[in-house]
Amino acid sequence: MQKKGHASNSHFAALTLAALGVVYGDIGTSPLYALKEVFGGSHNPVPITPDNIVGILSLFFWSLMIVVTLKYVSFIMRANNEGEGGIVALMTLATDRKEKNTFLNIFLITLGLIGAAFFYGDGVITPAISVLSAVEGLELITPAFKPYIVPISLVIIVGLFLFQRKGTASVGALFGPIMIVWFVVIALLGISGIVQHPEVLIAVDPLRGLGFLQTNPVLGFFALGSVVLCITGAEALYADMGHFGIKPIQVGWIYMVLPTLVLNYFGQGALLLSNPAAIENPFFLLAPDWALTPLVVLATIATVIASQAVISGAFSMTKQAMSLGYTPRVEVLHTSEDEIGQIYVPAINWFLMVSIIILILGFQTSSNLAAAYGIAVTGTMLITNVLAISVAVKLWGWSPLRAVCGAIPFLMIDGCFFAANSLKIPEGGWFPLIFGLVVFIIFSTWKRGRDLVRQRMSDDALDLKIFVTSLDGDSIDRVDGTAIFMVSDSNLVPQALLHSLKHYKVIHKKVIFLNVQLDTVPYVAKANRIHVEQLSNTFWNVSLNYGFKDDINIPEALSHCKIEGVSFDLMECSYFLGRETLIAKIKSDMAYWRELLFVFMYRNSDSATSFYKLPSNRVVELGSQVVL
Repeated sequence: MQKKGHASNSHFAALTLAALGVVYGDIGTSPLYALKEVFGGSHNPVPITPDNIVGILSLFFWSLMIVVTLKYVSFIMRANNEGEGGIVALMTLATDRKEKNTFLNIFLITLGLIGAAFFYGDGVITPAISVLSAVEGLELITPAFKPYIVPISLVIIVGLFLFQRKGTASVGALFGPIMIVWFVVIALLGISGIVQHPEVLIAVDPLRGLGFLQTNPVLGFFALGSVVLCITGAEALYADMGHFGIKPIQVGWIYMVLPTLVLNYFGQGALLLSNPAAIENPFFLLAPDWALTPLVVLATIATVIASQAVISGAFSMTKQAMSLGYTPRVEVLHTSEDEIGQIYVPAINWFLMVSIIILILGFQTSSNLAAAYGIAVTGTMLITNVLAISVAVKLWGWSPLRAVCGAIPFLMIDGCFFAANSLKIPEGGWFPLIFGLVVFIIFSTWKRGRDLVRQRMSDDALDLKIFVTSLDGDSIDRVDGTAIFMVSDSNLVPQALLHSLKHYKVIHKKVIFLNVQLDTVPYVAKANRIHVEQLSNTFWNVSLNYGFKDDINIPEALSHCKIEGVSFDLMECSYFLGRETLIAKIKSDMAYWRELLFVFMYRNSDSATSFYKLPSNRVVELGSQVVL
């Protein structure tokens, strides 16, 4: 029993260490720019006075305590989809599959998709602002580095994205120890500052923060737009919950990340009390001169790790959205033989890289980027609150009144943060809004377009059982082997079968109608994956059920399917797929420009053969035209 307990403790420690390396990179590197932006940013900086410093530190402290510790770590993590977190998982929990077309369901799905779109915006801004803020430390070593800040940042970003194809498995074990070094270093830097001016510790009094807002209502409101930078990355705690579990993330936050962040922010505040000119870069100026160069190197490594976590999250969200039918099929490569969650999505990788390069070239400095950062994060946080209300009512049995009242404090705080950041839209906040709008249009257009295609095809389709009865006999010639027809509706005859009969005038002796069902849970147990319905002596309906994080592999799943008299030997099966040619139509059920966008995405999406892992030499595609 002792050995088992020891092994369990070792596993828990390993998970906590890994969580430190992946989950906390974003919020853990916020000290590089958060306090600097409040007092020294180009957007309504707060005057550096002792009362203002203590007031802002109090807002930092209580933002970390209320939004991150209370809301995310203690409350939101309870709303998990079989252990999985993130805005997509929360959306699937909040919505009702049985009432798809109700106003509430459509509203919640729309909110969830907007939140997911904001997440992609975060995936672009985080690497840009993090790497820029770290490399800007070179200016303190010598001003001669200033012209090279942007080029060096671009080289790091390009190298980061070129590395993605190799996966994170080989270096993942290094992330945790490096981030521990990072958190220990920023804590020591903070303590060195606090020792000089211990009076900053009075900032733990919430009245100091409230007093600052009361004394400076207009300036305080503007300041909230920068204060929110101290909690950027909080959503990662929830999104990455499925990789590490709730407890390791909670323990890592409470015992390591939270204390070290507070110490560093208070240390920076103490430095500003004695030297207001240090606002040039208070994080790096906390360090002694001899430590500046190694600190810049460590900060750069930490920001790369933070960027890696966000990029990996974008890959995972793309796979989830694709499985739920909100994005076109794209190539997904697995970079680890052991961890199914470690994936690489080439299309998203290059899209993010180009977007980040454009962003860095356009904004040039981390201070300029700070205006673009907050609105995406606070928008996601607001949406999380609304979805959590629905989960509390639907799954936890709370009354609507109790759920709304419980969420009001968080809605008010996140609403103030969002409103303050909305004032920065002309100065850069427009970027995540435009970026998110583009992603949302892609999500909604693809979903609507697929529904429209299914509707058009079902209008002309025949009832499957009646069709099977008419064929089951000697009315048509049979050939040896098994034909597997991919279908989206198990009650209708697939167009591919009709075209096959029209051209070949024969049918296989054994025919399988195969329907892949993608569920709103992250994983489906293999024991529950396959369902078989016998339609006649030669026809069967087979349904394969997958979760939105499962890896879809039809041949592998069919190898476990047992049907008497039917062999699923790859050399004896032929897969028949429909390949529709879409034609956009003016004055249809969808705007013409969206039809054109959908047709473009459909033509350029990954093939069903690749997506379902079908053997390409056993696949037959039969085309048809569909007028949208």
